[in-house]
Amino acid sequence: MTTTTEKQSIQLAVRIDAANPLHHLWNNNGTWWCHFTLHNDSYQKQRVRMSLRTNDPSKAMRKRDLLFARLSPAKHFAA
Repeated sequence: MTTTTEKQSIQLAVRIDAANPLHHLWNNNGTWWCHFTLHNDSYQKQRVRMSLRTNDPSKAMRKRDLLFARLSPAKHFAA
């Protein structure tokens, strides 16, 4: 039996809220975390939560923005 593995496209699904600069971020006991959702071609989604390994909210926002840019350049959705 042979199986074919197709490379699936993964798309970042986020809404950027300009009124809330900490959107997608939360502080867990002094460490900032980011949470977002990824969607693939087969309509499955994956909720991702990851530590940004900083206690500085400014650094957390920069790390979140870099992460989103790396995952999906120019594909942010306005709220």
